[in-house]
Amino acid sequence: MSLKFSSSEENYLKTIYHLQSGQEAVTTNALAEKLNARPASITDMMKKLSAKKLIHYKPYYGFTLTAEGKKAAVTIVRRHRLWEYFLSVKLKFDWNEVHEIAEELEHVSNKKLIDKLDAYLEFPAFDPHGDPIPDQKGKIRPVKELPLSQLPANQLARVCRVSNQSEDLLEMLQFKHIRIGTRIEVKKQFEYDHSLQVKIADKLETLSEPLAKNIFVTYESTPR
Repeated sequence: MSLKFSSSEENYLKTIYHLQSGQEAVTTNALAEKLNARPASITDMMKKLSAKKLIHYKPYYGFTLTAEGKKAAVTIVRRHRLWEYFLSVKLKFDWNEVHEIAEELEHVSNKKLIDKLDAYLEFPAFDPHGDPIPDQKGKIRPVKELPLSQLPANQLARVCRVSNQSEDLLEMLQFKHIRIGTRIEVKKQFEYDHSLQVKIADKLETLSEPLAKNIFVTYESTPR
């Protein structure tokens, strides 16, 4: 029988999973900043998760997910991204509206419901922001992507993912007509501030370096 977790425990597991990507251990300070929580509260939760064998915890070093912890976190991520896809595709919410609602729906943990939701949606591979949706076995489809800021000039590409999914950033991208699947081409990088002039359809836009670093693309054709 699988363990049951509180909403708070699930939030911690999912946050550790995201923070742990690309680094060996997650610090108390990093988690406190991400969750806007006091370090003492973080320490208490770490002890609970450690007792359930969901994390490896060493004071003054940090913590990492155990195999069981990662499995639980991936399950939560899967639910979240499936709900985002449902809200966007079936209920026509804008992509800057779905995250907060999915934050609530992700705690509905009935496996049969989630599997039926997945089947109803015809097993989508990516959520509305381009993040991969884990399948029933927790597997995630790999994607060869790179930040728009690193795309060579005159290389045609398509937007495949947005890493920063704040409402403000997504609203800006929507204003500039940039979405998942948008064809985009870098025409020039400005040395002064590393901003980019890009071509979208037949229109030229200027994107700041921070914005370009949050837009990920895949090659569409060979460089011209």
